[in-house]
Amino acid sequence: MTAPAQLVLTLPQRPALGRADFLVAPCNETAVAWIDRWPDWPATALALAGPAGSGKSHLAEVWRGVSSAPSFSVAELEAEGPAGRLGAARAALLDDAAAVAGRPAAEEALLHLYNLLAERRGTLLLAAEAEPARWPVGLADLASRLATATVARLGPPDDALMKGLLIKLFSDRQLRPAAEAVDYLVARMERTYAAAQRLVEAIDRRALAERRRVTKPVARAVLDALGEAGESER
Repeated sequence: MTAPAQLVLTLPQRPALGRADFLVAPCNETAVAWIDRWPDWPATALALAGPAGSGKSHLAEVWRGVSSAPSFSVAELEAEGPAGRLGAARAALLDDAAAVAGRPAAEEALLHLYNLLAERRGTLLLAAEAEPARWPVGLADLASRLATATVARLGPPDDALMKGLLIKLFSDRQLRPAAEAVDYLVARMERTYAAAQRLVEAIDRRALAERRRVTKPVARAVLDALGEAGESER
């Protein structure tokens, strides 16, 4: 019997400084270009905006490794203020940044962080699902500064990115899936990084338990078992 065709990862790879490679695809290439352009940004702040699972936090970590920027959560910014952790740095990262909205202490702290970086001619990277103009910020001075932020949008993972991600996740487990198995998953699975990780883990367990290769029937069985297959023909 002829062995199933094996897949080779052909998407460009971007080292993520100790994390998994960041895969570049049409849905995120504009945002990647803005990160590559740092520190030549037209405004103090750049906002990475995109749905959950689009890779915002991952790309932000790639940038943080290049910029040596301290990272803040909204809770940390609210509790500690920006000055101590920022130190003499001229760049900072705030993840899940839209969570400042409606929290007066957090809004004040973000305004202070923005002003510190602007005075130093530095940069602020914000990661959130929505662009800053859509955050229901109550502090007028903060809203006016956020309105000047450059927005880099990331779309939901497309076919190319999901295929590359699945191949990489399988490779991390020393698995070589059949091409038709990956195509089958991409056409039917939920389009998120979390779903990809969940599927690959489940397929690995099943293939090991049954001592089988990662083939289309194995992929179909796992999708059915997890209840994640779409309405397409199985």
